[in-house]
Order: sequence, then structure tokens, then C-alpha cells
Amino acid sequence: MALKCGIVGLPNVGKSTLFNCLSNAKAQAANFPFCTIEPNLGVITVPDERLNALAELVKPHRILPTTVDIVDIAGLVKGASKGEGLGNKFLGNIRECDAVLHVLRCFDDDNVVHVDGSVNPIRDKEIIDMELQLKDLETIESRIQKVAKQAKTGGDREAKIQLDVMTRFKEVLEQGKNAREIEFDSKDEQKAADELFLLTTKPVLYVCNVDEASAKSGNKYTELVQEVAKREKAGIIIVAAKIEADIAELETFEEKQMFLEELGLEESGVNRLIKEAYRLLNLKTYFTAGVQEVRAWTYINGWKAPQCAGVIHTDFEKGFIRAEVIKYNDFITLGSEAACKEAGKMGVEGKEYVVNDGDIMHFRFNV
Repeated sequence: MALKCGIVGLPNVGKSTLFNCLSNAKAQAANFPFCTIEPNLGVITVPDERLNALAELVKPHRILPTTVDIVDIAGLVKGASKGEGLGNKFLGNIRECDAVLHVLRCFDDDNVVHVDGSVNPIRDKEIIDMELQLKDLETIESRIQKVAKQAKTGGDREAKIQLDVMTRFKEVLEQGKNAREIEFDSKDEQKAADELFLLTTKPVLYVCNVDEASAKSGNKYTELVQEVAKREKAGIIIVAAKIEADIAELETFEEKQMFLEELGLEESGVNRLIKEAYRLLNLKTYFTAGVQEVRAWTYINGWKAPQCAGVIHTDFEKGFIRAEVIKYNDFITLGSEAACKEAGKMGVEGKEYVVNDGDIMHFRFNV
């Protein structure tokens, strides 16, 4: 599943440094605006301790984790919605992403220039919010008159639904709020909303980039962001990009763990960020486990067995017969597929089975 998160933020907030840590790509990290001109794409593995635990039992020839695409998008400035800076390109790149990782500068450093002269993460957030809202408002206003005419003269039910949805979005955007704050009751309304591809409907995770001293518990800046995130029901994570860059330079897992322990951290910020991005996209993981490979597969929470089978190959979904399912905890406790089968812990499920996070699946199909 080619799902994509875009890293956004004002220039010089630490986006490219963070991207390099996430993907080990070599995006240029420099102390001046627009050092990232073209979006850099990194394919990152999703850390999952369960995959390693399964591999220890099965002893496969190879282990394949699941992945998420991360895009480092050029920094935005005021007026982007009108084409200022790299405005139109920036906005177009966000539109192609499924979720947004919004990096906010939450550290003081006289050696790193701030485009607005001072550190204020809420102001920075509002600058980007406003530009995205203005672009969404432009999108709505360009469509609403045409749809209003269709709804009025043609008695078109679909057009009426679209008009209602766009009118609600317009009211919210004009108040300086994001479109994601609206929740729709019906599937038809949600479908009409999704088809607009608005920038401010995308789920957001605020990434507070802090100094080393604030890596564990945050600081006065992150407290401000937490208040806003709580009000918006958005996600928030605290990361020290400089520390993550140092961790990325270490070669072995043991070295990285020792470094984290010295700082009083249980897990790297990069790992936490990847897991949060995965959760933000409403993604879950199921596994396949055999001698050839133990593999993690990504699916959208709520999918049924045939849809999940289609993640492996479209033929699996078309010719789906049944799924043989072992719960992760049962597999770990009993130690093998054979032991689970003997203990009656392998379920045989049909087309209506909703796959659970961590299920170990074997699909039967015929095309």
C-alpha cells in the first residue's frame, strides 16, 4: 500500500534533519530557507517488535517489515496560497499525501535563523494553517457556484449533498478553522467531502523539535502546542532532531540503546514518530509466517479478510475462499503453526471476517 506522510513546516525548523534520520536519505540540511527544493521521498520501515519475535520462532530465510513513504516538502512562507516562495509546488505536494507531519520549532538557538525573527511555534503553526485554509477556500469557491446551480435547477440529489458539504466547509474555513474539524453523519456526505481533496482535512501530527535538554519532558514551547493539539484533537510528539541525527550515526543497535539510556530515553524519537505516523493513517498490521519469510503487511483498520488478502496480490482477493487465522499471542505462547493447529487455536474465517491487528494469516484462494 503506497501510503504517504508529508513532512511540512516553515523553513529552518528541522524538517530535513528529521527526514534524514527517518529514511537515512541525504536530503540537504542547511541553515537557509528552501534548501529542499524538490520533495525528497524516503521509504521507512515501521518498527514492530512482534515481527522479530515471530522470526525467532519460525527461523525464516528473510524478514520483511512493512513500510510507509515519507516526503520532505519544501518550507512554506506567508503568501504561499498566492504563489509566494514555493507556494503552489508546496501545496501540490501536500495534496498528494495521506497525512501531514507538521514540524514546529520548539528550541532556542541564535545560530539557526528563524524566518520571522523569533521562536513561536503557535504563530508558525497558524501561518501554515492559514495558507492551507486559504487554498481550500479557493477550491470551494471555485466549485460551489456550479454545484449550486445544478442543485437548484436540476434537482440533482448528489449535487445537493455536495452543496451542503461545501457550504459547511466554507463556513468553517472562513472562521479560520481547519476543514477536518467537521464530522459528517452520512456516508454520502463523507464521500462528497473526500472527493474535494481539501488540504485541511488531512490528519495531522504535530512534531515538536526540541533541544537535547527538553527531549524527555518537553519545555515551555511544547506545552503551548499540547494545549492546541488537545483542542484540535490532533496528535503530538516531542523529538530532538539533533539527538536523532547522532543516533543515526551509530552503527549497532547496542550502541544506540546505550546512547538512549544515557539520555534517560526508552525509545528513539524516530521510532515513536514512525509508529505515530502509522497510527495517524489508521493503519494496522497482519503477518504471514513461513520458512521462506516472515512478513508484516499493512492494511486499513476495519478491512475484511478478502481486502487484506488483496494487499498481497489482487488474485488473492478475487479468488478468496477462506483465511486460516492464528492470533499473535497464541502463536508466541505455543511456538509454531503446527502447535496452534493441534491446540485448536487456528480459526477458519470467511469473507466477513474483520482482520485484527497482529493476526497471522494464511489465505486460500482459487482463480
